[in-house]
Amino acid sequence: MNIRSKLIELAETNYQRFQKSLIPNQENILGVRLPILRKLAKEISKGDWENFLRNGEEEYFEEIMLKGMVIGEVKLPLEERLSWVEWFVPKIDNWSVCDSFCTGLKFTKNHRKEVWKWLLPYFQSSREFEVRFAVVMLLCYFIEEEYLKEIFPILEKIKQDGYYVKMAVSWAISKAYIQFPAETTEFLHTNSLDDFTYNKALQKIIESRCLSKEKKEAIRKMKRN
Repeated sequence: MNIRSKLIELAETNYQRFQKSLIPNQENILGVRLPILRKLAKEISKGDWENFLRNGEEEYFEEIMLKGMVIGEVKLPLEERLSWVEWFVPKIDNWSVCDSFCTGLKFTKNHRKEVWKWLLPYFQSSREFEVRFAVVMLLCYFIEEEYLKEIFPILEKIKQDGYYVKMAVSWAISKAYIQFPAETTEFLHTNSLDDFTYNKALQKIIESRCLSKEKKEAIRKMKRN
């Protein structure tokens, strides 16, 4: 299978325009929808996937996205898969590849303890998308009672100042609030987050459809001026 030709064949001009409007600084977008990419990744994972990962082209956004999806699809022992995840993370340079990659790493649900330990150094990275990767992994798989006491201090201590890190942290806090409102409210009253991240977290909480008008108003009053 010629992957490049297949992607060009599957591309949609209107979707390409839409994606370019959402993902800054990504000109090499063909416009292939995510469900189609995931289906293609499943096909690749059943064949010579390792050759595709090592030697496949990476000129287009979709070619990189596809490699991340294949890593989530292939059947591998945990250590080997984590090695491939580590290999892929430096290729992430936008929120879309980051978030789609993380949501595809569903093996994490069966190996939370090992993946959490492996993930921790990424929170201290100086690279924006390495930290976003760690935070999105956290919000996808670790907003659980077992990890709650660790999550808030980790989010609070992140030093990377990139926009996409701050947005991911606010997203994680809002998700924690929906699942653990009492514990998250306590954190919101005592945290040392910067104002942008804190206020964004409140905004995302308010945007949730799960909250009553009264709770949304109470959250709104917590905003920092």
